[in-house]
Formats: sequence, structure tokens, C-alpha cells
Amino acid sequence: MSTSNTAIKVENISKVYRLGVKEEAEESLLKSVVQMIKSPVKNYKKYRSLYTFTDLDFDNPDPSADPDVLWALRNVSFDVNRGEVVGIIGRNGAGKSTLLKILSRITPPARGRIEIHGRTSSLLEVGTGFHNELTGRENVYLNGTILGMRKKEVDQKFDEIVEFSGVEKFLDTPVKRYSSGMRVRLAFAVAAHLEPEILIIDEVLAVGDAAFQEKCLNKMQDVGSQGRTVFFVSHNMPAVTRLCKRVIMLNDGRLAADGETHDIVARYMHEGTNSAAERSWPDIAQAPGGDIVRLRSVRIKNKDGELSASADIRKPVGIEMTYEVIESSHTLLPHFDVITDDGIEAFVTLDQDPAWRNKQRPKGVYTATAWVPGNLLAEGSYFINAGMMAIQPHQIMQFWEREAVSFHVVDPMEGDSARGDWAKELGGVVRPLLDWETDYSGS
Repeated sequence: MSTSNTAIKVENISKVYRLGVKEEAEESLLKSVVQMIKSPVKNYKKYRSLYTFTDLDFDNPDPSADPDVLWALRNVSFDVNRGEVVGIIGRNGAGKSTLLKILSRITPPARGRIEIHGRTSSLLEVGTGFHNELTGRENVYLNGTILGMRKKEVDQKFDEIVEFSGVEKFLDTPVKRYSSGMRVRLAFAVAAHLEPEILIIDEVLAVGDAAFQEKCLNKMQDVGSQGRTVFFVSHNMPAVTRLCKRVIMLNDGRLAADGETHDIVARYMHEGTNSAAERSWPDIAQAPGGDIVRLRSVRIKNKDGELSASADIRKPVGIEMTYEVIESSHTLLPHFDVITDDGIEAFVTLDQDPAWRNKQRPKGVYTATAWVPGNLLAEGSYFINAGMMAIQPHQIMQFWEREAVSFHVVDPMEGDSARGDWAKELGGVVRPLLDWETDYSGS
């Protein structure tokens, strides 16, 4: 075992796969016979090409130059120290699962070098390492053996594993009769309790129910607090921000960003999703609205006026609406409806700006911003419905744009938000930072 503080060192790893190509049918019987005679040699060459990539330029990969090659990873490098809890995020197809399979030594890289210092435990797919014909009890010992544990070590942890998994009733039943959720419960319990020095978890936890996911996150926090290294892949940004202090973002097989969780999650939420934080209608003829007013844009911004799809829970968020009045002499009521990602209406806010309240508005372009204070909304995703009502002389709805924009509230867990020193989940739609007073009268 190395005395270095480095748990994992990844140097310029790349992973490529050959894609299948559809063969064209021959036009004549003679050509079909010739093709059949040639097929053994052709198939052998095709088989060898699946695992040899000497024709590729790994230093300057160009996917467009080789349409039959998939670049799953391209020159990825990073170091992870012992005790770090690292999140891996990215869009579907970014290379996250491929990276974890290489780190778990399930598949080798096509090029590059990896150093791993410590015993590794992985949970990448439902029932990873399980034998369908063996019982749950037998699979616990099988997994422990695969992970390099002695029977005595597994014996010491066995009761904890069973209690955590919640499948004790089915422990002596073959796992082929388990549901996918039961398999995940038992697989995670084995992976997390056999004291790995490096724990690698893929999005597989999404199979479990909400209560079990919460249980798993708490366990991973405990593993990280014990000085072990954790890799966690997830599309659940609240879980990533809660669990990880460092995040690596992959994009199209490349390492796109590596840094503090809040910064990288904010970039992830913003990149390629400008429509999430901003939506606009440059052509007024196509813009939502009626004969009185038309909606031109809706934006989410921070205090610096910058477009932002991610917000620090402690800082204010601006919801901005730009609209154009095309018929004057009407009193208008702009409003926003803030909805959680599970469809709960967090609140409705109406334009109470005294400069225009109950006043007729002349023609022109207006920009109204509602500021949501920091330490109000809980962490999670929110969608904004943007509406406009003409209230005088008649009440006429001008537009109601559902889910016009969205943003994500992130809790950096630095101890000065309403979360304080509590690291586990806090429920609720809002999370206000309230003043507390304590009187002590002595013993």
C-alpha cells in the first residue's frame, strides 16, 4: 500500500468502441456466393478490429473522422485524495458509467493509466456481482469474497448488512425471486458495510424507494466521514450537493470541469440549458399575449444581473419579466407562480411596485423583477409560470406561460444557511433562517 495521500490517480485515459455497421445485401446469387466464401476471413478481421485501435489518433481524437468508432472517454485525467467524496455529473452519454467501470476494473481503458490505492467496492448495476441461483445469504458471502474479505470479516458485518437491507425475511430465498428494489437494497448494504477504502456508486440507487435512497445517502455520508473515498454518480443535484464537496463534470467523454460542488453544479445546470434560465420571444407577432400586452422574455438572474440557472440557497434570486404594452390606458398585473419539481405550488407573487400599482400604463417595453430572498426556498428545482392580467377597465388574461423558466437552489453546506450543522435531509418547500433565542437558568 502506498503511503501517498492519493487514493486514485487517472492519467489520460481514453475508451473507444467499434460500432456495428449494417451490411448491404448482394444484388446477385454469384456475389452472394463469393461473399459467403470470403466471410470467414472478413469476420475474423472485423473481430480483431473490435479490440485494436492502432489506426486512431488518441492525442487529437476526431470522432467525425471515424464514424464507426464511439469515443466514450477522451484523455481524462484527475487525482482523488483519500477521504474525498467526489460527485460525477454529466448528461446522458457523457461517459460517467464508462469511467466508473474502468475504475472498478470491469473494463480496461483503450489508452491511459490508472493507479488505485485501496480496496474498492462498486455498485454499478442492479444486482452487481449476484448469482441468481444463490440465496441472499450466500450472495453476501460471495460478494465479500469478491471484495477480498475473509469469512470472519463478513461474519462480523453480516447482521448489520441484513438489518440495513431490510430483506431478512427473504434472506434464504434465491435472489432471482427478488424485485429490483430488493436487489439494490442488499447489494448496497454489502458494498457499503464491508469496509471498502474506495466506494463507487452509480445512478443505480434511483431504483430504490425514497426512504431507502435517504438511508443510502446517510450511509455514504458516514463512509465519507470515516476517511474513505466515495465516487457518486447521480442526476439528482440536491443529493450531489448534499453529499459531495468536489464534483467532476464530464461532457462528450471529456473532463469538462473539476472543482467545488456549488460552482460545478451551477455550470452543469446552466450549460446547454439556456432555455431553462431564460426564454425569449424576439418576434412580437409570435410572442404570448393578447391585444393589450405581449411577453418578450422571462429570465432568472442573480444579484449581479447575470443569467443563472443555479442559486446559492443563502442568496437572493431574481425572476425577471420583460413585456411590451401595445395598447395603452390599461391597468396591468404581472405575476409569477413558483412551482416545485413535484408540482407543489410554493407561492404566487404579484407585482406590488408602488410606481405602477393601480396605474394605467402607456405603450412601451417594461422589465419587472421579483426578488426571492435568500434562506427562503429549500434546495431543489423550481419552475416559473409567468402571467399577465389586465385588471382595469376589465379583467382580461393576456398570457399565462407555464414553466417558462426554471432554476435550481443549491445548499453549499458551509454551516451558515438554515441547515446549520445538520448534514442530512431537511424536508419542506421553504427553509427560512429564523432567529432563535435560548434562556439558560443554570443547573
